[in-house]
Amino acid sequence: MRVVADIPNPHVKITLHSYNNKYILKLEKANLEQIYKIEETEVMGDEGAKALLDEEFIEAVVNRFQDMRDAFVSTVRRNN
Repeated sequence: MRVVADIPNPHVKITLHSYNNKYILKLEKANLEQIYKIEETEVMGDEGAKALLDEEFIEAVVNRFQDMRDAFVSTVRRNN
């Protein structure tokens, strides 16, 4: 897997990878991560993949991270 770019963002760490004719967007916050696989044919090169990272998408990602964290904290509390 080849790192194409580290994309600056104040809310999450974003890394764009290339592997097996796919772009892989890896978004990380604390100990959580989300991965999106995109066929290279679905976007126009590296810049097309980066263009997917609009404000609305990032907001949804950040909200999903909050949901993920809440679910994890809940299960830890129930099971410890």
